Amino acid sequence: MNTPHVVVVMGVAGTGKTTIGPLLAEQLGVPYAEGDDFHPEANIAKMSAGTPLTDDDRWPWLDAIGVWAHGRAGLGGVVSSSALKRSYRDRLRSAAPGLVFVHLTGSRELIEDRMSHRQGHFMPTALLDSQFATLQPLGPDEAGVEVDVAGSPEEITARAVAALRTLDSANDSSPEPSPTSPQ
Repeated sequence: MNTPHVVVVMGVAGTGKTTIGPLLAEQLGVPYAEGDDFHPEANIAKMSAGTPLTDDDRWPWLDAIGVWAHGRAGLGGVVSSSALKRSYRDRLRSAAPGLVFVHLTGSRELIEDRMSHRQGHFMPTALLDSQFATLQPLGPDEAGVEVDVAGSPEEITARAVAALRTLDSANDSSPEPSPTSPQ
């Protein structure tokens, strides 16, 4: 990428945000922040109990991520956040204008399989349906790319880097917001 952006790696639980985020940050040469670390304890307790978060639960979490992203403006960084709704992404952008989103996508079956094999995470597979029901994909006016999560973490990261470079090139050559790139 030509300029140091703050990138939000987004998607439903189990898409690999925590795996891809640090790999992407390493490839871009910027720091990584784990979005789950910004959750208040009450949110973690709710999710651990299998209770989906409400918007009111998410606002302080999104605000904390926004503060981190704002502090990285002009320096670059990568942070993970489900950012499932447009309103959540708008809230993040209001705190840190210029964010770029990498939406990790995949089939429900693949994601559920990956979730069932991970250990020590507070998010149960029982909440996956609520995640998909809440998900609002990136709009054509949102700076970001979609990246399919099929394949190895290294392959997914390489696709993300290539998509970001394409997005960055499109933005350099056009004053218009670039559309979300296809998978």
